[in-house]
Amino acid sequence: MSTSTLGEWGPATDPAGTEPAPPAGTEPAAGTGEKKEEPPPLQFASVEIFVARYLAPVYRRSLDGRNRTWCPEYWRHAEPLIRLEALWRAWEHLRQDPATGMSVWMRDHADHHMAVLFDPDGPFKGCSPDKGHSSRLEALPIIPPPPTLFAPEDHGPA
Repeated sequence: MSTSTLGEWGPATDPAGTEPAPPAGTEPAAGTGEKKEEPPPLQFASVEIFVARYLAPVYRRSLDGRNRTWCPEYWRHAEPLIRLEALWRAWEHLRQDPATGMSVWMRDHADHHMAVLFDPDGPFKGCSPDKGHSSRLEALPIIPPPPTLFAPEDHGPA
């Protein structure tokens, strides 16, 4: 599966979409002509690999559909994919802190997002580990606001 279908936030591209932007942290420091220190390489190359090789084997729970549920096709759900992407990126950052990084990740990130994902009334409602994906949930209803409510002049300097 292509990682582009996973909604990853890859490197920015030029307006024509032909040249990738330089990796973050490699721009010359202001006035020095030297490059900044590059960020460490990712432990997991994508959210897909992070979920398969780390999160699923490590974050084990009993899944009965009444108290906790999960969709084995998590990538078919927008909200869970965003939450899992956030978990992956937070993990990649916090793993660099040898003192409390993993504790902070578990407490502030994993426990919060996984509780939302496991909630039987959450984004995987209708899905099950055994029967797989179900598209029971609809998008939230929206009525368009009046055109002047979010006029460009209300958003500060352009």
